[in-house]
Amino acid sequence: MEAMPQINPSSLGKRRRWIKIAAISFIALAACIWIWYAQNATGKQKAAKAPKIVSAPVMQVDVPVIFNANGSISAVQTVEVRPQISSVVKVVHIKEGQFVRRGDRLFTLDARTEDANLSKAEAQVVKDRADLSNAERNLERERGLLKQEYISQSEFDTAQNLVDSLRGQIAIDLASLEASRVARSFDEINAPIAGRTGAIAVYPGSLVQPGTSAASGAPLVSITQLDPINVSFTLPERELAGLQQAFAKGKVPVSIKLDSADTAELKGRLVFIDNSVDATSGTIRLKAEFPNADHRLWPGMFVTVALSPRTIRGALTIPVQAVQNGPENTFLYAIGVDNKVTPVPIKVSLIQSGIAVVEGIAAGVRVVVEGAQNLRPGSVVTETDEAGGHGDAGKGGDHKSKKKSDKEKSKNKSAEPS
Repeated sequence: MEAMPQINPSSLGKRRRWIKIAAISFIALAACIWIWYAQNATGKQKAAKAPKIVSAPVMQVDVPVIFNANGSISAVQTVEVRPQISSVVKVVHIKEGQFVRRGDRLFTLDARTEDANLSKAEAQVVKDRADLSNAERNLERERGLLKQEYISQSEFDTAQNLVDSLRGQIAIDLASLEASRVARSFDEINAPIAGRTGAIAVYPGSLVQPGTSAASGAPLVSITQLDPINVSFTLPERELAGLQQAFAKGKVPVSIKLDSADTAELKGRLVFIDNSVDATSGTIRLKAEFPNADHRLWPGMFVTVALSPRTIRGALTIPVQAVQNGPENTFLYAIGVDNKVTPVPIKVSLIQSGIAVVEGIAAGVRVVVEGAQNLRPGSVVTETDEAGGHGDAGKGGDHKSKKKSDKEKSKNKSAEPS
């Protein structure tokens, strides 16, 4: 039989020692892997549990203070044309809805009576002037006879008195003549203002009478000025002091939008602040004037008015959704560098158009706009670009959209070939 090989005890010990070292190393490696996996899973769980929010930075901008109100369009002036004498309409020179200029002829009345009175007054003036000339010649003769002492002083005074009386009569006749001319002018009715005519209430042959009573009837026609045109509206009395200050400094811009499909915004200026406050509603009445050459605005229409009497310079603004109302104060959640939120008390001085003007925080600080209902002081948050179903995030949403757009632009730029 062949003899078995002899095993060196020292070599066997070395092998066993290397096996132990390999086993220990494997166990240590497995432990490291297990610890790393556990820590990574815990971090992912924590990240998954971090509330998702939408944020926005505090912006510092100039904010125009805008007051909104409902208004109605009214004409700057409307004139009811009525006759000043009783007569019969002879000619109607206009049509209903026609635009007329100031001085345009509207109606002609039957003027035969006034023409006769005018001719009579003119004839009376001619007669009295002839009598005055005769009396003046007699006075000159009487003066010569008085110097020669052929007549007495009383006879001369009688001749002088006749001349003076006739001169006074001439003045009366001239006044009567002018009155007849004025009465004759009432038979030609002209437009007192430029504007658009309304419904015509008379026709040729209609008898018209002066006055505004029921017996005198309706006006012949009404004329409404359409360019420029006014918009009347009211604002709360608490805004009166600011409005007066802005109005005293100069032009106060006003804009309107029609309550229709037309979304165009028209520009005008404030022209009137009423001299009293309505005690019933606590409002002050105002008027703004607008150019209306295209006659888009019509008396009686309703519009939405926006008035900007002042501007807040360097205002700190945030989306209005970021404002939180606590039991003790108004606050917002500011996001730190470690994504932890901290409540910051603030004072809100103005809310309009989806933004809030605040005090008590610095510009540039990022604040929570959406998702604040799930937060507590010190909460770690995760930012997302998606809205959480609370409406627009205002400027915050715009900022996040812009941030996302910038990332996409950077990604696309890096992908372009050099």
